[in-house]
Amino acid sequence: MLITHDTRCALDTVVDLVNTAPEDDATPDGLANVAALEDFVRNHEISDVGVLSEFDLSAVRKIRSRFAGIFAAPDPRAAAGLINDLVAAAGTTPRLTDHDGYDWHVHYFAPGASVADHLAADCGMALAFFVVAGEQERLRRCEAPDCRHAFVDLSRNRSRRYCDSRTCGNRLHVAAYRARRKEAAG
Repeated sequence: MLITHDTRCALDTVVDLVNTAPEDDATPDGLANVAALEDFVRNHEISDVGVLSEFDLSAVRKIRSRFAGIFAAPDPRAAAGLINDLVAAAGTTPRLTDHDGYDWHVHYFAPGASVADHLAADCGMALAFFVVAGEQERLRRCEAPDCRHAFVDLSRNRSRRYCDSRTCGNRLHVAAYRARRKEAAG
């Protein structure tokens, strides 16, 4: 599957957005306030965003929840329905642009759109490309029992199981190794 630069950026953004949600009552919200949202927007180089407010924060949290539902969708039809609703509510207006030193690419959000609509349109379309390509199963959650972070499996054979093999994957492999050693020592 060919993934363009802007689609990859949108995928990274949606994954990071979904992963800002608290996993339980003890985990802090990664978008705890407007300053955190401003940092998120700046770190992901989201263009055409004006001054952010509490209203924007609330709207982005709602969009985040809807994106989480797409990663949990049991099949392509369910994912497509969620994506269609999300993108339609954003009022998409596809247009070509070549801003900030990037070559021509498509923005799906309307000029002057809120940050939530911007995310819903651009990130929603990036996820839509996966459903269209028959690759919805690549939109996953980490299989580590103490981590449910979202990720997009871009491995060639769709075999990625963990959000980060260096942390979640290694932690589970080390635990399994230690358990085997303990059992062998009896």
